[in-house]
Amino acid sequence: MKIINKTRNVHGKDSSAISVEKLCIEEASDDQRIDNFLFKRYKNIPKSHIYQLLRSGQIRVNGKRANASYRLQLSDIVRIPPIKATEKNSFQSTTITPSNFFIFNKLFEDDALLVIDKPGGMAVHGGSGISFGVIEQLRAQNPSWKSLELVHRLDRETSGVLLLAKKRAALVELHRQIREGLMEKHYLVMVQGEWRNATQHVKLALNKYVTAAGERRVAISTNAHKDSKPMLAHTIFRLQKSWKNFTLLDAELKTGRTHQIRVHLSHLGFPIIGDDKYGNFEINKRLAKARSPINLARMFLHAHTLQINHPISGECMKLQSPLSKDLQKFMDALDKSGDIMSCR
Repeated sequence: MKIINKTRNVHGKDSSAISVEKLCIEEASDDQRIDNFLFKRYKNIPKSHIYQLLRSGQIRVNGKRANASYRLQLSDIVRIPPIKATEKNSFQSTTITPSNFFIFNKLFEDDALLVIDKPGGMAVHGGSGISFGVIEQLRAQNPSWKSLELVHRLDRETSGVLLLAKKRAALVELHRQIREGLMEKHYLVMVQGEWRNATQHVKLALNKYVTAAGERRVAISTNAHKDSKPMLAHTIFRLQKSWKNFTLLDAELKTGRTHQIRVHLSHLGFPIIGDDKYGNFEINKRLAKARSPINLARMFLHAHTLQINHPISGECMKLQSPLSKDLQKFMDALDKSGDIMSCR
């Protein structure tokens, strides 16, 4: 990356203002998502602020607006607006120190990769009122890992296999595998209702939209949602185990759209238990308030298997995470009672 131009703030009097920057993208940043590029360059600025600058069009590529998912190309010109140094400093209200380090369970690690067992309830990155997440924790704990990046994301309440790249070359190769459908992802999910089909393919396009309250949501594509271009989403559901009123499914992602599993299941009438966006809120409330061991305070969605080709050696790797303790405890309670909805 090369800085090709800097211009002072037009007002000129505010010495705390950082000038407009124009950056020329070089080979090291080729094919990198622009949001990840900006997160790495402006580490002291919350991701939510960077996303706001992208959405508002203040950050531009070759003079045009760019979505957060835009992949930078060699020789792209990225314009960064002025950001006050006082703003940067104010973003440091919460810091990560050894006293609040979270020790992650590592499923695999080598010079190129890190695979952890992400706990439910922890965001993968900071932003939107969250001071820091998995990636910030790991960077603070391992300052020598200069190129550490998330390969993919999991929702905050989702537990299980999370893959990170420690080298730029590994990240690029793994993103290629994702784009070409070579990465296999399986989730264990508990739904309300009695699922019948042993295997069911669901191919329904999704739209992102914003509610009247300003919250971002995803829905099955209809003419009513015109905020974004419909994206085809394909999930394969396989029946694992059934109880009265509940079913455990394996969900295989063939595409990786935002909230794909959650929206597909909700649309089919089998909401994920504990899902606070697309679920059955009355059932969720009852389970959250129930006595142990049948209480469940989060969504039952667990990333249990991720299969990739190692980005350096090419070796096929099957990475697995056992069901987290809270979800296993809930499933054990189902086995014992059969119908937990009759329990109090």
